[in-house]
Amino acid sequence: MTNITAKNDWLDRFGLSAGVLPKGARNTICDVKGVRVGHVTLADGDAQTGVTAIVPAPGSLFREKLIAASHVINGFGKSAGLVQIDELGTLETPIVLTNTLSVGDCWRGLSRWMIGREPTIGRTAGTVNPVVCECNDSFLNDSRAQFVTPEMVDQALTDAGDQFALGAVGAGRGMSCYQFKGGIGSASRVIEAADTSYTLGCLALTNFGEMPEFTLGGQPTGLEADALLRSEPLREQGSCIVILATDAPFTARQLKRLCKRATAGITKTGSIIGNGSGEIAIAFSTAQRIPIDAKGELKLRAMSDTGVNPFFRAVIEAVNESVISSMLAADTVTGRAGHTRPSLREFAGRVAGLPAESR
Repeated sequence: MTNITAKNDWLDRFGLSAGVLPKGARNTICDVKGVRVGHVTLADGDAQTGVTAIVPAPGSLFREKLIAASHVINGFGKSAGLVQIDELGTLETPIVLTNTLSVGDCWRGLSRWMIGREPTIGRTAGTVNPVVCECNDSFLNDSRAQFVTPEMVDQALTDAGDQFALGAVGAGRGMSCYQFKGGIGSASRVIEAADTSYTLGCLALTNFGEMPEFTLGGQPTGLEADALLRSEPLREQGSCIVILATDAPFTARQLKRLCKRATAGITKTGSIIGNGSGEIAIAFSTAQRIPIDAKGELKLRAMSDTGVNPFFRAVIEAVNESVISSMLAADTVTGRAGHTRPSLREFAGRVAGLPAESR
C-alpha cells in the first residue's frame, strides 16, 4: 500500500498519452523544487481514509509567504482557508487534504503544527490561515466515526518527501472516481519560455464521476452495462481537489487563471462537474517569497501574459494525467458495509482505450 516510487509512469505502462509537453523527471508535483508530500493512511475495516500533506517550500511559510490563488469550479465543498488566499493572494501554511468530516481535526492539527514552529502567531503577529481541503469518502469509509486525528497531520508533515505513493493512500484511501477506485494522482510538465525552463506540477485528490461519463482519449469506456453499475444507483455528486505548483514567477491573478484551466483537465476525462460535486483548485508559485514584515513597495517578478498559453496547456495535461494516474495506481479497496471500489487496472484490456499493461 505504500508503493513509493521514484517516477509516476502509470500512463506509460498502458501506452496512454495525456498531451504533448515533456514530463518532469518524477512526473509528480515534486518536480517543482522544494515541494514535498506526505501521507498517513488508515486501512482497517470501516476505516478507509487518511491525510495527505503538501509542503510547498522549505523554511517558514508564515514568515516568507508564497504567492497563491484558488478557484472554486463548483462549490459543493467544506474546505478551509480559501477566503484569505483569495483576499491576500498568499499561502502561509502547508496544504492538507482529508475527508469531509475531518476538516476540523486537520485544521486543528495544522494550526498546532504552525504554532509550534512560530511563537509569534497570535502574539506579536496575527493568527494563521491553515488550508485544508476535502472530499467525501463515505462510500468506503465510515466518515461519521471521524477516525482522523490532529496528530496525523503532524505525522504526514514529518514524513513528507520528494517521493510519495499514488492511488489509494493518504486522503485518497477511501475515494472513488467514475465508480472505480480513485485517490491521489500527480503529474508534471516542463515548459520552455523566454529561453528558460519552468516546471508545473499537479497533485489531485479524485472523488467524482459516474462510469458512463468516463472517457479515455475521448472515447467512452464501453462499461455502461457492467454489473458494477447495476449493483449501485448512479450519483453525480463527488469532488476533486487540484493543487498546482510552479517555479515560474506568476502573480496571484495569473495563478487564478491557471486554476481555472484545471476545469478542462478534469472534463477531458468525461466529468460534467455536477451540481453536488466540489471541484476546487489551488495554485502557488515558489519563484519568490513575501516577507511577513515587508513594508512599502514590493518588487515582484511576473511572466508576460502573452506567453502564458504553454502554462495553460501544462495545467490541462497535468490535471488530466493526475486523474487517470490516481485510478491506475489505486488498488481495489473494500470498506464500510462491504462496499468495494475496483481498481481500473482490473479492467485493462476490456475498457475501450485501455490496453493490457505493456510491461
